[in-house]
Amino acid sequence: MTTPHWLFGDQLGPHFLGPGPDGADGPGRDAPVVMIEARSVFRRRRFHRAKAHLVLSAMRHRAAELGDRVRYVRAETYREGLAKALDGGPVTVCHPTSRAALRFVESLDNVTVLPPRGFLVAHEDFRRWADGRDGQRLLQEDFYRRVRRAHDLLMDGDSPAGGRWNHDHDHDNREPPPKGVRALDVPAPYRPREDAVDEEVRDDLDRWEKDDGISFVGRDGPRRFPASRREALAALRRFAEHRLAGFGAHEDAMLAGDPVLSHSLLSSSLNLGLLDPAECVELAEKAWRAGDAPVNSAEGFVRQIAGWREYVWHLYWYFGEEYRHRNALGHRAPLPDWFLELDADAVTARCLSTVLAQVRDTGWTHHIPRLMVLGSHALQQGWDPAAVTDWFHRCFVDGYDWVMLPNVVGMSQYADGGRMTTKPYTSGGAYIHRMSDLCGPCAYRPTDRTGEGACPFTAGYWAFLHRHRERLEGNPRMTRAVRGLDRLRDLDDLLAETAERGDAAP
Repeated sequence: MTTPHWLFGDQLGPHFLGPGPDGADGPGRDAPVVMIEARSVFRRRRFHRAKAHLVLSAMRHRAAELGDRVRYVRAETYREGLAKALDGGPVTVCHPTSRAALRFVESLDNVTVLPPRGFLVAHEDFRRWADGRDGQRLLQEDFYRRVRRAHDLLMDGDSPAGGRWNHDHDHDNREPPPKGVRALDVPAPYRPREDAVDEEVRDDLDRWEKDDGISFVGRDGPRRFPASRREALAALRRFAEHRLAGFGAHEDAMLAGDPVLSHSLLSSSLNLGLLDPAECVELAEKAWRAGDAPVNSAEGFVRQIAGWREYVWHLYWYFGEEYRHRNALGHRAPLPDWFLELDADAVTARCLSTVLAQVRDTGWTHHIPRLMVLGSHALQQGWDPAAVTDWFHRCFVDGYDWVMLPNVVGMSQYADGGRMTTKPYTSGGAYIHRMSDLCGPCAYRPTDRTGEGACPFTAGYWAFLHRHRERLEGNPRMTRAVRGLDRLRDLDDLLAETAERGDAAP
């Protein structure tokens, strides 16, 4: 009898069943499938309601696709669900995506853990590369070029397509939004239609909140992201055919009336396992070679998946569990209630209020609002990086432990002291003003450091540099900025006003 195979809720695509790449070990093609919906997951953390909806909808859609092949168990815990589904019998499972889940499955006598799927680079390949760096920094750019070569992605022989490895470095992909427009002139993204499965999920979530003491944050409006393989493929095709061409130039821009711009909205589908990264980057390359997208747009998209996504996945495992507790800057402040509750209406600063409302209403914003608005404010305020990581994990539809730990601890909060990035990623209001239309109608002015019109990001930036001057002035990428403190005649007033505001909503 074929051993059953257990699918976690982020392993929902066809590439998690059958033989692995190059014939690697995997579940039998016709192996029975076990899926477990564990309510304890939602008791432990207060997730965004739209995220809970998406995950449950995706799991139930996959179960419907598998039909009689699957045993779908609804239980309080995974352990209880396995007992119901297997009665102590053996089961295989692909390597889970979190350390906690891996510890759990490895503690069970009847579970065989198979290699990970859903990524381009194997653990052992990354480890060989990282161990061979001889103490050098594990630069994402170096890893990205290695992946491009190994998988022949956007290559002209031995050279990168278009003559450049990274179009960010020459600012091709860092243009501000066009002046005077509320939205980019690009076709709308794919949006799914809800069905009976979504109605059932919403009813269950309502009941859990009412009767079972399970609490969520954020709003559960119409589902905006794919919950099935069919929907995910439709979203990928629409992006490649109609939106990829306009992606590159404005991928770092922000518009109050257009939170999506030309972004793909595929991260949740990739992280649920509905899409394989290989098919995404191959379709982007195909569009470029057919002349349907410029090289800077194709490269920007490929870099997000074959570069950054792979890099973050492997750093999560390579850095080890200790990385979770890094706090090089000694930030201990708790997250204020207005942030925890996604209370955008309590916030005066237009950039922060707008982005927080996007998270409240959809569970998503693109990477620049995450890094340069939400993450930057948290860093300037000295919030506990572990709490910030947990918030991003819970509040974003594409957030998982492996995604958010390196992105927040390393990239956003600089809590690893520079192990992942060469400098803290934070700025004053001038950056937000340059890259968005958010500052014009704001009550604050990006040029003001003190007084009633002081921009909280501008004041926060200088207060952050002052607080960590001793550490940062030795960083070659920060020396000039830190020395700018000496030119501020209003520094004392700035620090006093910043301290008086405390954790009040800006």
